[in-house]
Amino acid sequence: MKKLLLAAAVLGVTGIMTAGEVLPKIEDVDKYMTIKTPDESGLVWYKPDVAEDSPFKLIGFYWYGKDHIYNRLPQGIDLPLTDGVKYLSRHTAGGQVRFRTNSKRVVVRAKTSGFGVMNHMAQTGSGGFDLYAGDGTDQVFWRTTTYPTGETNINSLLFNEGDGKTMHDFTLNFPLYNGVESLEIGVDEGAEFETPLPFEDDRPIVIYGTSITQGGCASRPGSLFTNILSRKLNRPFINLGFSGNGRGEPELAKIINMIDDPALIILDYEANAETDMDKTLAPFMEILREHAPEVPILIMTRIRYADEAWFKKNTMEDPREERAQIRFNHQKNEYDKWVARGDKNIYFLDGGTLLGDDYADCTVDGIHPTDMGFFRMADNMEPVLRDILAKYPKNADKAE
Repeated sequence: MKKLLLAAAVLGVTGIMTAGEVLPKIEDVDKYMTIKTPDESGLVWYKPDVAEDSPFKLIGFYWYGKDHIYNRLPQGIDLPLTDGVKYLSRHTAGGQVRFRTNSKRVVVRAKTSGFGVMNHMAQTGSGGFDLYAGDGTDQVFWRTTTYPTGETNINSLLFNEGDGKTMHDFTLNFPLYNGVESLEIGVDEGAEFETPLPFEDDRPIVIYGTSITQGGCASRPGSLFTNILSRKLNRPFINLGFSGNGRGEPELAKIINMIDDPALIILDYEANAETDMDKTLAPFMEILREHAPEVPILIMTRIRYADEAWFKKNTMEDPREERAQIRFNHQKNEYDKWVARGDKNIYFLDGGTLLGDDYADCTVDGIHPTDMGFFRMADNMEPVLRDILAKYPKNADKAE
């Protein structure tokens, strides 16, 4: 009886809800959590495209000019792609719109193909857009789109600090784990556009990889490491990360070969390769090199997982370490093979160094990085990429 009374007292003190009571919504107790619909009066709406006279520049959708959909892979090609790759290609990871305007406001109105709901990733990252203001490497994050869970229509005010006179450069980053069926950007009536300031080099950096490459689990699109690197390097990326499905299929190498004059190709698919690294990497490389013998290629091994820190701390044998070492060796041996052939445009990066010594604190679920993890990756990849790219200036001969 005393235990029952004590339990009742605790319930009363802590305010735990009783059976039948309805929990309030967070916006009912915190007004700052309310999703506000922007005032659309006085706005003019534009649909970004790749027409030469468009004030908007689409990045990351190489085949948009032909297919006119936000898809990361070409449509109607005669290649046997897996259902997973086909589905994930509709996810708009790495996509961007760049524009320059003197509008006081920037509003985004979009229709997505899904809800962007995942069990370990913020909806603002999986299904939302975010906006940066500024040009080149001097960009400042402004705001992320917000929308109710289960909703596929987005309508968000992302910028309202313009004076109506000063031109500002903007970069709008697309959702990482959701498709976009339509997109409109609203600016004030009478606002002017100018051509956005150019990239330092408009040749794309193409990266092929896994769920980490696609952006799991950034809290918003701008925190994906390829988007961070795009800002740091002032260069465009084409993100071909396919969650659980980037496995080194030869068809993807053939698609990469369809991209004209890439500045760099990064292969980052070990985490999905499981035991097949020895079967996939060599033919993947042969396909790339047959088409583009002088394009620089960076082979990058996977980041470290959180549980590796536990085994290391407790001096215990990691049951996966042997398999991981085998995959690492396959990649390093492939690099060494091409170097021995005389290939001077092949590079290697140990991804296990990217998160630092406290790598266990850099993930959401032990595998997929948090924003901190992605910023660590970008910070440590930046000097490596700069060193490689410096050897291949635009309109110059390839590295000797």
